[in-house]
Amino acid sequence: MPLSKDSLSVHCNPPFPRVAILVDTSTSWGRRIIHGVSSYVRKHGPWQLFVEARGMEDHLRVPAGWRGDGVIVRVSSLAMSRELQALKVPVVNVSGIQLSRMNFPQVTTNLAEVANMALMHFLDRGFKHFAYFDVLGVSYVSTQKDAFLHAVKESGNTCSVYAVKPQAGAEPNWNLDLTRLGEWIKSLPKPVGILTWNASGGREILYACQLAGLRVPEEVAVLSGTDDDVLCEHLHPPLSGVLVDAEQIGHEAASLLDRLMQGRSASAKSMLIPPLSVVTRQSTDTLAMNDPKLIKAIAFIRENASKPIQVNDVTRHAGLSRRVLERRFLQILGRSPASEIRRVHLERARQLLLETKLPIPDIAEASGYGSPEYLAFAFKTQTGKTPLEYRKTIRS
Repeated sequence: MPLSKDSLSVHCNPPFPRVAILVDTSTSWGRRIIHGVSSYVRKHGPWQLFVEARGMEDHLRVPAGWRGDGVIVRVSSLAMSRELQALKVPVVNVSGIQLSRMNFPQVTTNLAEVANMALMHFLDRGFKHFAYFDVLGVSYVSTQKDAFLHAVKESGNTCSVYAVKPQAGAEPNWNLDLTRLGEWIKSLPKPVGILTWNASGGREILYACQLAGLRVPEEVAVLSGTDDDVLCEHLHPPLSGVLVDAEQIGHEAASLLDRLMQGRSASAKSMLIPPLSVVTRQSTDTLAMNDPKLIKAIAFIRENASKPIQVNDVTRHAGLSRRVLERRFLQILGRSPASEIRRVHLERARQLLLETKLPIPDIAEASGYGSPEYLAFAFKTQTGKTPLEYRKTIRS
């Protein structure tokens, strides 16, 4: 029996929302965005997801004639923006790129907090001199650079900048003049902490240091503002990077798109997701100070992040009186030995909450807290959240 017009329309309409994800799959950032979207869909779907393997600078677009209900996308150009507007479906932008006449709802990384986290990473290691490797003409790089310059200024220090033209996007040209770059790095006061936008910029700094005979990380510590495990770990030495919460961006973008596909409104204000942590590798694994006993004290605290040590334990290991130790801590790091112990324990707990599924009592024991109650008190005092609330937030 032939299908009626009504039954044909039912069969032609898909049973679930059809959503395109237009982000690159060549970086860990893009792949984690997709994981975040999938996490949301597993809980609130199902959706029909459309993803293809693409590079960062590929022109991402849906095929001609594609009929869908929504798009999650890294909007990278005005041409792309116009193509998306022509689809007449809800769109959520996960890029930090700023374009005129583009009004898609946006969920992206808080670059100011990336800059602050990068600076604290350097300050915690005793650095007093800073620099930024800039890529000209890229709005989101400028946003991060300006935030880093501001944070450094607020800390009472100064920051030098070296700018280059990009090859594509925020990627430096592979034929960059490394001799000239090395001369700039040589001219900086040492030891110096240098922040770059991405691993490609960090690569150029590392290679320029090798050419100039500069030691990394002892003279020059290098940190990427984004962490890509493949790109960062294959470099020599391996490159530290700020781990942005791409999964949370993908999850929140999917949640926002779901509301839009249901005909509900969205805030015109961008949703900015803070970074998670710094993944420390050899390029910043150093202490920038000329006080052997202080270095010994700090190393002892970090080596015992899982133990409930006291200031007296540190003084005995360093061979200093408590009064002298506290004075040196305040002069070099701007905080007391007790504050450093609390900070290291807290970072250990944060890392375990992020990277493991250990129950809270086990995390308390493994991060130097005597009890889960003390961990909860200390964690909420410092972060405003209990350990369980923090874990739920970062895991959506």
